[in-house]
Parts: sequence; structure tokens; C-alpha cells
Amino acid sequence: MITAIVNVRTDGNRIPEVAQLLAELPGVSEVYSVTGDVDLVAMVRVREHEQLADVIAGGINKVDGVRETTTNIAFRSYSRHDLESAFSLGLEG
Repeated sequence: MITAIVNVRTDGNRIPEVAQLLAELPGVSEVYSVTGDVDLVAMVRVREHEQLADVIAGGINKVDGVRETTTNIAFRSYSRHDLESAFSLGLEG
């Protein structure tokens, strides 16, 4: 599974509508409204690298109200569970 984190700048008065439209796109697993330099963060999960273009360039960037995107592709995924296991000393309490 390939995960991409897409930072999205939108028309400020359309954030909720744009977020809902993004969340409905195939390949978009979650959309978060956030503080900071961007308005939304969309999590994209696909099986093949080539599908990223379909979801991001062909989907997210075409949603009315999306002004700009930047994409980060994840190398590895670390969940709290994974990190606790990695740093566990294996000692019982």
C-alpha cells in the first residue's frame, strides 16, 4: 500500500464543501481540516504508484475550490503500536 499525504489549499469560504468532495474520491481515505499554512490534509492510499496520478492530479486537483496542493509520499508507516513494539525491552511488569 502506498500512502501519500496531500496538503490542500482551498477557497477559504468553501473548506467544508471541498473536504466532503475530497473524502468521496476513490483512493482518499481521510480528510482533515487543519491549522497552519494549508486548509486540508488528505490521506491517499493506493496499491500502485501510478494510481497516485489518477487520485491526485486527476481527482483532488480537479475539485472545484482546490487552489493548490503539495504531496508527500510516505516511505514507512509507524503506528503507536509499532513504535511500542520496536522500543519494548520485553520485560514483564
